[in-house]
Amino acid sequence: MHSSTTSYQQIVDEICHLRWSEINRDELLAVSQATYYFSVQFCETVEMACRLHPLDPLLAELREGQCNSDDLSPYPGVAQPSEKLNLGEFMRRVLAMSSLDRSTRARIERLGAAYLAEVRRTGVETRVRSLSSYEDGGLEKVFSAVLRARDWNEPSLAAFRHFLVGHIDLDTDPDMGHGALCRHLVADDRIVPLWRAFRDLLKQAAPTLAAGPVMQDHGPDTASVLSS
Repeated sequence: MHSSTTSYQQIVDEICHLRWSEINRDELLAVSQATYYFSVQFCETVEMACRLHPLDPLLAELREGQCNSDDLSPYPGVAQPSEKLNLGEFMRRVLAMSSLDRSTRARIERLGAAYLAEVRRTGVETRVRSLSSYEDGGLEKVFSAVLRARDWNEPSLAAFRHFLVGHIDLDTDPDMGHGALCRHLVADDRIVPLWRAFRDLLKQAAPTLAAGPVMQDHGPDTASVLSS
């Protein structure tokens, strides 16, 4: 984990303290679709890192683990046994199963397109530096917060939950997890706009997350969610 608290970490904490246990199933479906757009830019960033540092074996291993991996396979209706997928393709297939209504899909598509455009305006070096903030604790915290949502009673949401739990598992080992593969890409506050854009995408996708003053979320703790 990073030793000092910086502004991007404050945004991570803000995301974690949103009203995750209060969103309904439709809003969770919208968050799932929003996460697809994050996954697209994340895989793009991993590829950028490998092009910028072509002789870095750790980043090559990270690319295999995130962009050509069977870690989430198999999953019924999404991935065949031993099928290798990148995270964006896995989430695209999850969305194909979703019962989200057409108007909400269109709304999140607009938000996602705007999010990707904003991220893609960011310089390559800044995007590459963001990887350690995602893999070395940031996504573990955010995805654990999403798991505090209460209504997962929909096939695509069960697949989304599988995605979240699987990613947490891949990141948490301090020596062998994905965070260890990109920790040398030291993140700093140049990446704040990337985290701010992700926060805003989530809040716009599910307005209940930010409705009124932020209150203590009394959903199940992460340990109980992961063990269930």
